[in-house]
Order: sequence, then C-alpha cells, then structure tokens
Amino acid sequence: MLKNQQDWPEPVVRVQSLSETCIDSIPQNYIKPSSHRPSISPTSFDDANCNIPIIDLGGLWGADQHVTASILTQISEACKDWGFFQITNHGVSPDLMDKARETWRQFFHLPMDVKQQYANSPKTYEGYGSRLGVEKGAILDWSDYYYLHYLPLSLKDHNKWPSLPPSCREVIEEYGRELVKLCRRLLRLFSINLGLDEKSLENGFGGEDIGACLRVNFYPSCPRPDLTLGLSSHSDPGGMTMLLPDDQVPGLQVRKCHDWITVKPQRHAFIVNIGDQIQVLSNAMYKSVEHRVIVNSDKERVSLAFFYNPKSDIPIEPIKELVTEDMPALYPPMTFDEYRLFIRTRGPRGKSQVESLKSPT
Repeated sequence: MLKNQQDWPEPVVRVQSLSETCIDSIPQNYIKPSSHRPSISPTSFDDANCNIPIIDLGGLWGADQHVTASILTQISEACKDWGFFQITNHGVSPDLMDKARETWRQFFHLPMDVKQQYANSPKTYEGYGSRLGVEKGAILDWSDYYYLHYLPLSLKDHNKWPSLPPSCREVIEEYGRELVKLCRRLLRLFSINLGLDEKSLENGFGGEDIGACLRVNFYPSCPRPDLTLGLSSHSDPGGMTMLLPDDQVPGLQVRKCHDWITVKPQRHAFIVNIGDQIQVLSNAMYKSVEHRVIVNSDKERVSLAFFYNPKSDIPIEPIKELVTEDMPALYPPMTFDEYRLFIRTRGPRGKSQVESLKSPT
C-alpha cells in the first residue's frame, strides 16, 4: 500500500472532505483564473444536436460489408473531426459496466482512514490521490481519484488495488480484461482507416506488450461550480482512452473550435478519445483534443478512464508510411515514459504539451 505523501509540495487535502464542510464558498487554491472558469449553460445538456458523434458498433463484425464500411467511415470522420466519439453495442456487458462504476462509488464512500491506506505519491501516482503535478502553489482541481496499473504484468500489483468493497479487485480484473480486448479492436480499425495494415498502430504501440491503467475520478458536489473545474483542460498523454462516464450527471466538456461542448452520455456507452501518442504515430492525421470536466452544485459524479498506452520504453514517432515529402514527420522520437514524466512535472496544460514537441519546420 502507498502511504508516503512527503513528496507532494503541500499537505494533501481530500476534496471529498472539503465538499462536506464548505457551505457557500471554496478555498482560494481551487478558484480558477476567470479565463479558465466554466460557462455552464442550463440548456446545453438537452441540445440533441450539440454532442459528440454516437456510433453503433453492432454490425461491425457481421457479414454485411456495407454496414461495416459505414461504421468505419463514421469512426474515421469522428477521429479526424472530433477526436472523441461514443460507442454503443461494443460487446462489453452492461451489467459489468454498472458494477464497475458502483463498486468504485462504494470505495469513495468508505471511511477516510480506510482510503488513506492507499494514499499515493508523485513517484508513480498509483493509489488514492487528490492532485496532479508537483508545482507548489498550483491552482487545484475539484476532484479525488484512484489510479492503478493493469498492464504490463510487471507493474500490476493487486495489493495496490483496494480490498474493499470485497468484490473490488475481482471487478477491476474482469473490467480491465474486457477493455483491453475492445481497445485492441478499435486500434485495428484506426489502422485500417489510416490506410495501413490493421496491425500497424498495434505494432507502433509495441505489439502485445502494451501498457494499460485505470484512473477512477470522483467529483464531489461543489458549492461554487462556476469558479472551479473537476479536471483542468488537457489532452490525454497516452494512446487511447475508454471512458465510462456517469450517465446520470453530465460533466465532460470537449473543445470544438472555440466552443466547449458538454457531452451528453448515452447509457451503457463508452466515450472514446484519441490520445497524444496516436496523434504522434498518425503524424497528426488524428489529433488528441482538449477536454475538461465541470462539477455540479448538488450531485457527485464517478467516471472510469481506462488508458490504453504504448509500451513505455520504446521510441514513439510517426509511422513511416504516413511520412511523405509533402507531410514530413512532425514529431521527434520520444518514449512514453519520457513524455509521461514531462506531463507529470507540469500538470494539465491544454494542448500545449504535445504541440511543444513538434519538430521545427
């Protein structure tokens, strides 16, 4: 278990505890600069035309080639135009999805002394946490989380996973197994849509020896949701993210051009988004997209972000078939370990992280 917090720049405060004690205000170090504060429209959740694409995968692996071609086109357009989309009929059991989310909700409502046994540190981030980045005096996000490794097997340690609720470790294991299978299928579809061999992106990730981890986000209710964010604007540093949202309480916002679109989750759908590593491998044909999370004045939210990542110690660079005289390689080689360390020292900073890596032209 992770108990050492001495490397955080300030004492760690659990946001869940603040939520229980703050009545009509929040501490100053959670108040975002005015330009970063959310604009929350009460009608945005109900606008059916204002949402990321929703793609039904039901006929994808059937015999009808026209259906398969249509689904591939929808995925291709979503990857290029949005970087985000929702998938339904994806093959993961709805019961398992519900069980995973509710098991973690139960964990966050355990007594604090039980959760504190899993407190994390900046060294690996694995465990129960409440902040990102190690910058002293940083403006913090209104959220707690639990981060754990699923793959590679050398990093998987069940002792670092919660032992309560009693079914927690079993549920995590089954959920991770199903999500790895789904991510592999999607990665092959991305490769086909890029005009590559179906295993090209998978090989770019390191073949079978990939990385996968889970970050469970807990966003307590907040008396001043207009002043803070549950998670600051960022693009995901890894390969691909499979998000199981709280389908009762919207909160994810995706940047589209200059607007923030509040995602309306579909029941038993996953939200898929492109990470920085696929942007690099695809030579920016697919782009990771800025997103953030708003909080609610009277409702908590729980979401599960499953990150499917390249092998940590191999150089990630544009796939050679996507590099031409007209489109030279935009990014120098960098391992995911190096990139992840780069991110962790700075915390969430929009799209500036991956854009700063571009080779000078």
